[in-house]
Amino acid sequence: MAPTYPLPAFIYKIVPTPVPSPLPDTLPLSELDAADGFIHLSTAEQTPVTASLFFAQSTELWLLKVDTRKTLDAGGVYAWVEGMPRCPHLYAPTEGEWLHLGRGNVAGVNEVKRGDGQTWAEAFKQLDRWLADE
Repeated sequence: MAPTYPLPAFIYKIVPTPVPSPLPDTLPLSELDAADGFIHLSTAEQTPVTASLFFAQSTELWLLKVDTRKTLDAGGVYAWVEGMPRCPHLYAPTEGEWLHLGRGNVAGVNEVKRGDGQTWAEAFKQLDRWLADE
């Protein structure tokens, strides 16, 4: 299955807790990803919207900058939420297996903090240069 929308060079995984440094080869799956059978991701443009929808109570988040070329080279399969081309899902090449995120396919990690009364869209502006699709 090929993506039905153009796939950017980088997409992002939002996590609510700090990730280990240095980044391990394999990061644990979130409970949601494990239950749904794929890894939930967002494009750069979508990250503040995703943060607002799913992490509204959080004041700090960590973003994993996922290199789509490396995940594709490892056999990853992307599918998009129908009607939402900025919400890619990452599947393993074989059902029941996982293509984990980690040192081999994550190009960087960045923390974003949200101040009192600040929206996630405002907070994410500090990462404009880092948070890009290309």
